[in-house]
Order: sequence, then structure tokens, then C-alpha cells
Amino acid sequence: MRFQTHCTVVKGPVDPAPMVDVVFLLLIFLVLSSPLVLQPGIGVVDLPASNTPAAASFQGLVVTVTRDNLIFFNNQLTTIDSLHQSLRIAAGQFPRQELIIKADRQVPHGTVVQVMSLALEAGITAVNWATRPEIPPPTAGK
Repeated sequence: MRFQTHCTVVKGPVDPAPMVDVVFLLLIFLVLSSPLVLQPGIGVVDLPASNTPAAASFQGLVVTVTRDNLIFFNNQLTTIDSLHQSLRIAAGQFPRQELIIKADRQVPHGTVVQVMSLALEAGITAVNWATRPEIPPPTAGK
């Protein structure tokens, strides 16, 4: 059995305006949802370089360790003992908060591990280390 249709196919140029609108909307969405966030803080920290992309976003808990072993928690100077208490309070207020450790490249590894251990003991489940993107050397001839 064959049905009769009353539709005709019109062949003509395709209008690119709707496709351009969708592309611009996607571009705006991707730019606004990008994880690139400037982190204010202590300016004397020389972060180590890494060639892996940064996947962590800034959530509010930042421990900064300078090359002189000064420890800052959210831009406030602190000590190891009071850091443990501050992390415990922060973990209680924000249960799924991540901690970002911004340690200078000259800070001893033991200090960074100690800060990470304090965070895990305080109940913070996600601890990340901040790095800066590695800049490739300029190539000759360009």
C-alpha cells in the first residue's frame, strides 16, 4: 500500500546564520565554564613547572608555603599547629572542599608532605599541588 503525501522538497541554498549562532553560543559557554582562575595570594612563591594541564579549580582553601618555610592559609600567616586546627574547622564547614598546596620549588619535600598529611587528618579528601605551566624554550629560526 502506498500513501500519498502532499509535501514537496524544495532545494535551495542553506542559510548559515543559525549554524553560526549555535557555534557562538557554544564558544561563549566554553569560555565561561573554563577552569582558568587567577589565584590571588602570596607573590614570593616560585611554583614548579609541569607539562600536565591543570584540572583543579580554585575552591577557596589554599595553603601557601614560601621558600623561608612561612605557611599561609588563605593568605593568613599561620604555623603548623594552628594550620591543623584551621584545616579541621574548614573541613567541618565545607565537607567536600579541596585543598590546593602552593609550595615554592625550594621548599623541602617533607614540609609539603606534612601539610598534606595534616589536611588528610583534618578530613579534607582532595589535596592538589599547584604548578605553573611549563613554557617551552623559543625555537631558533622563528
